Parts: sequence; structure tokens; C-alpha cells
Amino acid sequence: MARTVVISGGGTGIGFAAAEAFAADGEQVVLLGRRGTVLARAAGRLPGAGHCAADLSEPGDVRRAAEFIEREYGAVDVLVHSAGGNGTLEERPAHLDPLDAVAHDWAVNFKLNTLTAALLTEALQDHLATPGGRVLFVGSIAAYRGSGPAPYAAAKAALHPYAFQLARRLGPRGITVNVVAPGYIEETDFFGGPFPEERRAGLIAETCTGRVGHPGDVAQTLRWLASPAAAHITAQVIQVNGGAERGH
Repeated sequence: MARTVVISGGGTGIGFAAAEAFAADGEQVVLLGRRGTVLARAAGRLPGAGHCAADLSEPGDVRRAAEFIEREYGAVDVLVHSAGGNGTLEERPAHLDPLDAVAHDWAVNFKLNTLTAALLTEALQDHLATPGGRVLFVGSIAAYRGSGPAPYAAAKAALHPYAFQLARRLGPRGITVNVVAPGYIEETDFFGGPFPEERRAGLIAETCTGRVGHPGDVAQTLRWLASPAAAHITAQVIQVNGGAERGH
């Protein structure tokens, strides 16, 4: 029987690659995200995929999305949190006082990367398949290395204790909870435009594999963690960065 796989941020990048991987296995995929047009286009590329546009940092939108999922699909077998991203790309009020700018940057990053995951999980936790449910967070190498904007790195790091707490809370129901931490991944909107070649070469040089990461690298790791083969793996952070987390 096909499982129901809910993927936040499923319209582009890693989230869409995960949706493709699960759909290829015949799973029922449901995409969530802020941009309705992007979601509809992504869902149209996947057989039988559903979608619901929602700002997952807003409790009202999360309630509406959870009600939609419960009504249309019932139990959630796999919950993948791919929503988030680089808060520096969000619109910022003009002429902010320096301290106000700091408050804005930290609040936006936690809203995008931490609050979205917490709200959606709490809204759907009673509907997770028992036993056999899977909760998967997309974290970041930045949480370990402090690379990139500090507010973004801190927001991703905050997922770790939340995931560990969830693993203890949901474990008795036969549900596992894990984090996947990608390194530099191309073919996403994370950087908001062209990436300097010198910086790209430097990031590749930090890996042991000598190559960039791709959304499919992360998607296949998520797919494996959601499989029966990973039933005894929980409360872990799985690195998908070609060894770059270790440094060179």
C-alpha cells in the first residue's frame, strides 16, 4: 500500500527532489509551501501528487494545511521538513537601525527554518502513522561549522535538540525522527543567483569527494531514512556533504 509523504518546501530544490524520489516509489506525495503557483507546477510533474499552499510560519495556515491533509489523506507516514532557506533573501524594511536589522535577520531565519518545522510537526504529530511513521528535518552543515549567515546557522542548529526531543517523545509509538545535514548543494534557490566560481571551487576543495552536492544526494538519503531499512535509526544527524563537515 502506498504511503502518504508530506513534504514542506516541496515545490523546488531539495524538497522537490525528495518528492520525485518518493513518487518514483509509488508513494502518495503531498507538497506544502508558500507559493501556490510553484506548488501547482511541481505537483503537476508528479503522478497523483497533492498540494496545499500555506505559510507554515503562521499557525492559522498550518491548521488549515493539517486539516486538509487529515481530510484528504488520513494518516501521515512520512513528514519531510524541507521548507526554509536563506533569510537574507527575504524582503527587508528599508533604512533599519543597525540593531533593528539584527533583530530582523535573526527573527526571519528562525521563522523560516525553525518555526515552520515546529508548527507543522506539532499540528500533524497525532496523525503520524503508528507504528512506522518517519519525521525528517533538512538541516545544514552550517549548524556545525557556523558557515554562512550566523542567524541561518543558528536556526538550523535549533532543529537538533527539537529532533532529539521528538525522537524520545514519539519513539514509543514506533516513529523515528532524524535530521539530514547537507553541505553545498547546487541546483537550488538558496543563494538567490549566480554563485562566485572562486567560492564554488573553495567549497568543492573542502570535500573528500571532490564534487558539489546535488538535491538528489539529499533526497535519496531522506528516502533511505524513511525506509524499513532505517527502522532502528533515530535521534541522529546524517551528514550529506562529501566529508566537508570535517574540514580540510
